[in-house]
Amino acid sequence: MEGTGMINDAAVRQESRKLWQYLASISACILVVGVGTALAWTSPVLPQLYAADSWLVITKEQGSWISSLLALGAIAGALGSGSMADKMGRKKSLLLLSVPFLASWGIILVATEVKLLYIARFLVGIGVGAGCVLGPTYISEISEVSTRGTLGALFQLFLTVGIFVAFILGSVLNYTMLALVCALIVAFFLATFYWMPESPVWLVNQNRKQEATSAMSVLRGEDYDPKQELNEMQKEAEASAGKKPSLGDMAKDPVNKKAMIASFGMMFFQQASGVNAVIFYTVMIFEASGSSMAPELASILVALVQLVMSGVAALIVDRAGRKPLLMISTSIMSVSLIALGYYFQQKDGGNDVSSLGWLPLASLIVFMVAFSIGLGPVPWMLMGELFAAETKAVASSVAVMLNWLLVFIVTKTFPMMNKELGTDMTFWIFAVVMACATAFTHVLVPETKGKTYQQIHDELQGGPTVDKSVQQLKAIA
Repeated sequence: MEGTGMINDAAVRQESRKLWQYLASISACILVVGVGTALAWTSPVLPQLYAADSWLVITKEQGSWISSLLALGAIAGALGSGSMADKMGRKKSLLLLSVPFLASWGIILVATEVKLLYIARFLVGIGVGAGCVLGPTYISEISEVSTRGTLGALFQLFLTVGIFVAFILGSVLNYTMLALVCALIVAFFLATFYWMPESPVWLVNQNRKQEATSAMSVLRGEDYDPKQELNEMQKEAEASAGKKPSLGDMAKDPVNKKAMIASFGMMFFQQASGVNAVIFYTVMIFEASGSSMAPELASILVALVQLVMSGVAALIVDRAGRKPLLMISTSIMSVSLIALGYYFQQKDGGNDVSSLGWLPLASLIVFMVAFSIGLGPVPWMLMGELFAAETKAVASSVAVMLNWLLVFIVTKTFPMMNKELGTDMTFWIFAVVMACATAFTHVLVPETKGKTYQQIHDELQGGPTVDKSVQQLKAIA
């Protein structure tokens, strides 16, 4: 009995050492809920504004700008976020992001013309873009190796929480109340994250060793000896002292070049999948499909599936590995997009699709399930895992800028592609892109599960390791 008690006590102590890593990550991710609500806000709101009896009637072209201006703001936010985080610290920078979020929702509350909505969406985009750089960076720097995958997956999980909240509340609340609730989420982030520790990695790089030790005591527990971890951080800081490499400098270094190809490539494929076009225009996709389910209900169901599967991803990513999940994810997404394109081909061709009324919803659910377990969370993890401290800010900023540039292009051109190419061909193009993503992952993306940065660095020096992904896929099966 005593032996059992000792084992249980050890387990409790081990868990308690990780408690503040989870609390700090969750607190940071409350802002990510705000990112999700900002992303999905257009889905329930635009149909209201398109209605003839709306208090502010807008055109389809104006609606596409309301959707896509967030992405342009996100590009601007990502551009300066890396240097801001290096100068001010991860914590202060994240807290400062509440300003563009709250300003945006305030403008939306009082807007009387479309121009004000444009300004509001660009402003919130600044916060969204910077948050997508700083959130994963902060989480990766406070996490130990054993929790890094699970905590890294929280970013995508809380993003889907925000999307789900926007879909649910958008179906029952009016325009004003929805904006107010979105603002309150950001206020709640401020109230909780204020009490969280600063990144010990950043503190070490600032030569604030005593503060770094205190932060580690909070994040790992009072009984944990942080000397070894802090020494490793110190060695990295000394090795990178005075180094502020540009993107061009990084491209000349073989290791950084491979890391950039893998990280930037997965960011490209994440958005080239069309996922944000699906999120922004979920209601309209179901209206166009003529599905037997109410569009608003179907969009909520899709968001719920994404939320649940993002939670599953957080639980399995450290067991399954990043690379196998990416390959499984992109393969299934390609198949589901082919099926969705087939439905629209039959419908737009004038064929009877009454027996296929279930297919649009089923295809989008499978698409979201696959996205949520791999292509959704893993690119954000890779961004935090593949780069050293001195290159992380620059690389992360560029990766997020690329991500949001593609969000803008995809969301702005999605309605035009539907009109000019047909909805079926649009989804089939996305399907081909996902097939390319599977091949890209197999050849060029390294496995980072359970590895320190030095181990990842050594693997990148050694070249592609395509055989390992096959072994990991067999292990999962």
